[in-house]
Amino acid sequence: MTTEDLPEASGASERRSVRWRTRDVWAISLSAFFSDTGYQAVWAGFPLFLVLELRQPVWEFGLASALAYGGGTLFAWLGAVLGDRIGHRRVAIGGNALIPLLSLSALWANPALAIGLLCAGWWARNLRTPSRRVMLVEAAPDEADRNSVFGFLHALDIGGGALAGVYVLIAVIEHVAFSWIFLASALPLVVATFSLTFCTTGRAVPKHVQPSRLGSSEPELGRLPGAVPLLAASALFGFTYYSVGFPILTTAQGSGDRAFGIGAFLLFNAVSAATGYLMGPRLGSGIAERFRALGAFGYLFAVVGAVLLAIGDTAHLTVAVLLLGVAALGFSLGIVTTVEPALMSVLRPGRQAGRGFGALGAARSVGLFLGNLIMGFLYARGADWAYGYAAVMGMAATIVVLGSIPAARRADGRVRSQAGLASDER
Repeated sequence: MTTEDLPEASGASERRSVRWRTRDVWAISLSAFFSDTGYQAVWAGFPLFLVLELRQPVWEFGLASALAYGGGTLFAWLGAVLGDRIGHRRVAIGGNALIPLLSLSALWANPALAIGLLCAGWWARNLRTPSRRVMLVEAAPDEADRNSVFGFLHALDIGGGALAGVYVLIAVIEHVAFSWIFLASALPLVVATFSLTFCTTGRAVPKHVQPSRLGSSEPELGRLPGAVPLLAASALFGFTYYSVGFPILTTAQGSGDRAFGIGAFLLFNAVSAATGYLMGPRLGSGIAERFRALGAFGYLFAVVGAVLLAIGDTAHLTVAVLLLGVAALGFSLGIVTTVEPALMSVLRPGRQAGRGFGALGAARSVGLFLGNLIMGFLYARGADWAYGYAAVMGMAATIVVLGSIPAARRADGRVRSQAGLASDER
């Protein structure tokens, strides 16, 4: 390649980077930003409200997280099926419109009612998630753009969570009541629902979403090997991906200051958002490459974060060690949330996308249900027990996904073979 080629290549790269940032991608991603700005404020404050203000045991927060995440199993699958029947845009907007139910959870000093409202709003969020992902895949038909698109979505998604952490931190320092903090979260949630109405994708039952780099006239690929190991690893990761409320409690109790707990939440979301945006385009476009990134950078860093939290709490180390563990968890989530849906969009393309995303959400939720329940009971015995359990399960997920690389290579071979046949036909 000569030096004359460089400006042209650079221009092509720039055009490519801009091409996928369409109106639909922006609308969906901004909806994610405002959604997280709302409901993450509730999740940041809820463990402090339930455990420190209402004086409920930590296992009760674990139960609340288990019910919220675990119940999402049914609602994620229901949303995927419903979206295939009536259109994913309707399901995404309808589900998003019901999330503000969790904003009411601190209006009454009643633990059962607070947990019930939290779960109801979170289940609505799970209902719309598979449909929103299908809409995003329709908005980015080129499979090579998927890492960038899902990384962008995650950056704005978790960026909203980081913003939520900022205003909750300020509110806690100023001793604002949790009832007002949670009620304020309803406003960005309404904006998030309004943003989804600008999307043009998902209006009807999707007949075809092109999964690869082939032109839209090419036949879609069939089911590729690797989805079952991905679902198994996602479920195992669910066992270790406990609610961020636990690190919030650990940091708040270890430092003796609630503000440090909210600061941990803010750090978690900031690192996660930056990771999704910066690392997404750099994780490779091949199926095997993505599996490797998911195991080596996603699941494995969750193990590192859990170990740091366990050691920091048990040895009564400085709060900096706890925050370093929280940062590792944020990095892990940024990788996982970017790569998992990008992989599923390729392994279950076209008409199978909705069910694939529903299965992915359900697999994660099953792990989250049991994982948070176990975390809550182990935490009562000691934080080191809880985080030790999480580290073991995270390592199991790492082994499963890295062991699936041979199947991923076969899937890559089928994609190349299909592309070659299509090229010959042309």
